[in-house]
Amino acid sequence: MKHRIVVLGAGYAGAYVAGTLARRLSPADTEITVVNAEPAFVQRLRLHQLAAGQEIEAPQLAEVFAGTAIRLRRARVTAVDPELRVVAVADADGGGELGYDTLLYALGSHGADHGVPGVPEHAFDVAARPSALRLRERLDSLSKRDEGRSVLVVGDGLTGIETATEIAESRPGLSVTLVARGELGAPLSAGARSHLRQVCDRLDIIVLEHTSVEAVEATRVLCADGTVLASDATVWTAGFAVSPIAAVSGLEVTEDGRIVVDRTMRSLSHPNVYAAGDSAYAIGDNGRPLPMSCASAGYTGRQATDAIVGRLTGSKIANTRLEYPGNHISLGRRDGILQMVDHEGQAKPKYMGGRKAARIKAGIVKMSLWATSHPTFGLPKRKHRLAAAASDVSFAEKSVA
Repeated sequence: MKHRIVVLGAGYAGAYVAGTLARRLSPADTEITVVNAEPAFVQRLRLHQLAAGQEIEAPQLAEVFAGTAIRLRRARVTAVDPELRVVAVADADGGGELGYDTLLYALGSHGADHGVPGVPEHAFDVAARPSALRLRERLDSLSKRDEGRSVLVVGDGLTGIETATEIAESRPGLSVTLVARGELGAPLSAGARSHLRQVCDRLDIIVLEHTSVEAVEATRVLCADGTVLASDATVWTAGFAVSPIAAVSGLEVTEDGRIVVDRTMRSLSHPNVYAAGDSAYAIGDNGRPLPMSCASAGYTGRQATDAIVGRLTGSKIANTRLEYPGNHISLGRRDGILQMVDHEGQAKPKYMGGRKAARIKAGIVKMSLWATSHPTFGLPKRKHRLAAAASDVSFAEKSVA
């Protein structure tokens, strides 16, 4: 019987891991199934561009995995039973169950409302393609009306900054306000913060610092200090959260629902389950948790791949670097910031800003898309056979865990 590998999610982490496993493991011993709700690969790094009105590529996963023997199941994951090694899914045909011997959990994250009243009902976000398209439709309708329509972006993290600047540049007829809980660009170096402020001034973005939002309504936002802000479209970018599926399943998770893994991205509670990307609570080489990001998806995905291949084939498991080198921020299409960080995750004094930074960021995004769309490029053609009784390895290891 073949060893069944099921990959949940085909984002930056899941798509890469699935394709690489297909190239490195023999199809005579393994079968790989990828479960994803969307038929296309979503460039989450560029969803703020999609919302602003630009067209971005969305490669079909069937084409991405063509020739790899990967089975693609378009469905939504509804539950995981790590004891029975079964995944429940829902699709147009009613859904069903998928059994597995090794599971790679890479369902990513979604926008977090933090329990703020009105966010689910009235706010827009750019955390997924459908929601980004919904915001785009709203902005289209506002742009057709008289000038003076307002867009309020709540959240001054990287997503909020990129969204506010992209909308302001692409739709100059709209008034854009960026609401920051603290100082704008606080994690950046002094020079990078100054550059960011200059860009906001150039794009006529109103910045409200040290402002906390307590409620979102259809046409306004209520702040903790009593301020009421009018808004024709409120965009919520105040952080991300993961699906509760892992927590409900009985896997060991953190308070926020991320799967607790060891250095090889293996679940501490269930050794035949691995996690990568935003779903994994992984400790970097500096002893700090890796942030939710595309870069972290790449590092954790490579480590999970090496661990799965190593354990199934009986070979040595290499340690992939687990680090966060810095922030690459787009500020519209013609400006950007590259802010590197030190070993402790603190911003280094030097930064790069302007058109060159924008071109580098665009190159990074393009490279991420290409690597995900060509997950087997450059890998050895030899496909490794599984070690004896590899299908039973999870049972054996779990019994002594």
